[in-house]
Amino acid sequence: MELNRKALADIILEKMLLTENQSRIQYRQSSEKIGYFFIDDLLPEEIAVRIFRAFPDASQMVHKKSLREDKYVAAQMDQYNPLLEEAIYAFQDERIVEVVSRICNLKAITPDENLYAGGISAMGKGQFLNPHLDNSHDKDRELWRVLNLLYYVTLDWELDYGANLELWPNGMDEPQITIHSKFNRLAVMATHNASLHSVSPVKYDGLRCCVSNYYFSQEPLQPTDSFHVTSFRGRPENKFTDAVLRVDAFLRMKLRTLFKKGIRENPHVYKKKD
Repeated sequence: MELNRKALADIILEKMLLTENQSRIQYRQSSEKIGYFFIDDLLPEEIAVRIFRAFPDASQMVHKKSLREDKYVAAQMDQYNPLLEEAIYAFQDERIVEVVSRICNLKAITPDENLYAGGISAMGKGQFLNPHLDNSHDKDRELWRVLNLLYYVTLDWELDYGANLELWPNGMDEPQITIHSKFNRLAVMATHNASLHSVSPVKYDGLRCCVSNYYFSQEPLQPTDSFHVTSFRGRPENKFTDAVLRVDAFLRMKLRTLFKKGIRENPHVYKKKD
């Protein structure tokens, strides 16, 4: 079987249709704060394994390391195994977008062919992603970011290994919701002015691999949403980091009020060859 994006989308669509009612209920029950749903066993196991084994070595990806985050990312997909690009764009098939739209009760959402902050990512031992709000817009600051799709493909990844998605619907004074980044699970979460989320520190000597997409819209997810840069916080147990990252977010936001599209081009986009 040729695993191109259409073939993969055909399989994903079938699974999503089978679980649509369950996903809609899960999203609706959580949508008052941070709406989310997840689907397990999204693809046949042998296909999910092939996607996992197609991931490059971490040394071939971009290492983003700062007080905010520590992870490996990649968006220039023509540099890697073609299966990874096909897997990413399978989630941009209009039929998949339509089903996700129904589940989340959204209209006129669109995927991001530029893979702005999307693509693939990996996290190894000691790496993390601190609590944050995603950038509110696309790379051209024309569309609102409304949904984050994360497809996890690492074989035998246990909950206590870390690198799990964490949602903070009541802020960081209350316990987070942990969504295990288990093999062959798709997690979808809403992104808006209050969708604080993080990735727990990795405690295992291995790489947790993920295929990522974002969906955008002409309208914000909530009427109270406003423009903001990616804004990080420290974890509840690290007050000093939190104070530093609050100042960092404030200063970067001030810069964006002066320079609408930033002072430099964001390198994390897929620059396709003509």
